[in-house]
Amino acid sequence: MSLQYTFSDKTKKFTYAMMGAGILAVAYALVRGIPAQRIWANLLIDIFFFLSLGLGATFYMAKKYAAEASYAIVYKRVYEAISGYAPVGLILLALFLLLGFFHVHHIYPWMNPDVYNPASAHYDKIIANKGAYFSAPFFWGRILVFFGLYIWCQHLLRKRSLEEDLTGDITLYKKNITTSAAFLVLFGFTSPVLVWDTIMSVDTHWFSTMFGWYVFAGFWCTTMITITLFSLYLKGKGHLEEMNDSHFHDLGKWIFALSFLWTYTFFCQFMLIWYANIPEEVTYFQDRISLMGYRPLFWIMFFINFSLPMVFLMSRDAKRNANFLKVIGCILIFTHWLDLFVMIMPGTVGANFRLFSPLEFGLFIGFAGLFLYVVLGQLAKAPLLVQKHPFLEESKQHHI
Repeated sequence: MSLQYTFSDKTKKFTYAMMGAGILAVAYALVRGIPAQRIWANLLIDIFFFLSLGLGATFYMAKKYAAEASYAIVYKRVYEAISGYAPVGLILLALFLLLGFFHVHHIYPWMNPDVYNPASAHYDKIIANKGAYFSAPFFWGRILVFFGLYIWCQHLLRKRSLEEDLTGDITLYKKNITTSAAFLVLFGFTSPVLVWDTIMSVDTHWFSTMFGWYVFAGFWCTTMITITLFSLYLKGKGHLEEMNDSHFHDLGKWIFALSFLWTYTFFCQFMLIWYANIPEEVTYFQDRISLMGYRPLFWIMFFINFSLPMVFLMSRDAKRNANFLKVIGCILIFTHWLDLFVMIMPGTVGANFRLFSPLEFGLFIGFAGLFLYVVLGQLAKAPLLVQKHPFLEESKQHHI
């Protein structure tokens, strides 16, 4: 089997069809008179969800360099390719935010200039007190710095990795360690702020110091699931011959452990707010638990994301069973998307949501098609096995 993945015309047409489903979903929503707020809210959900996979893969790639870990080298091209979606997702998110500033959509209440004007009927004292933070120069200044940092680091790590295949220059590997260490520190400080600005601020009156880490735990877990599913797909096509059961066992352990990290951050945020019972804090969970459209989704999302990995990924054999990992992974992908849905929809659409429609399913499929198109295209640009990485042979011999 060739070391090179071929992005066939048949597969490309399949991704085009998926993207077409997303366009049809929006057309359906417009024809059926679904409120524009719900369409824009769904766009934000899917833009951020798939962006989080690209950022999560960039974080994972940097973490592997900084830790000088060897076991993941045989599937290094997989998470490199997934990280390639980060620039696309960041551009889409920047466009979404820009449209909000020009009042094309009204997802973010703080983007309305009337809320800062005491003479206006829409004046909001709480939001006005946050005016300096949400001012256009400060907001766009940090957004552009963050996005530029993420794109630059992802590009450098990928570029040097491909150069290393050609030259075997060990200094490229050492430079990537330095870049990764700096990126991890900066990402640790900036990613919660990005989450506050783009997700938490839809509920502008509410805030939580745990929220950024809660979202981060969720998309790190989802990233590891995505890496596992792509690796299983390539393995099934006859690629990644060097990946053995021990590598998949490690990926299964990541999913298992990060599911508990996500549950821990969920519980810490929920329990502290419930116990304190401060009105301005509990309103967030009241909207998600008391409104009938969200109550079942909230509890289904929590119990599946917590209990499914705990029950079904605890054993050694389960982590080494390809079909098992595929089924569990696909379910968890959906329930973590549901987690983001429950974060955004109550603060934007509120009680107007009752049931899922073709809009939700179609847009998810459309963005999944774009994600697959970018990632599979990245996979086809380089051999699936790195050629001259200093830890390659050690990774091939990985057994636990």
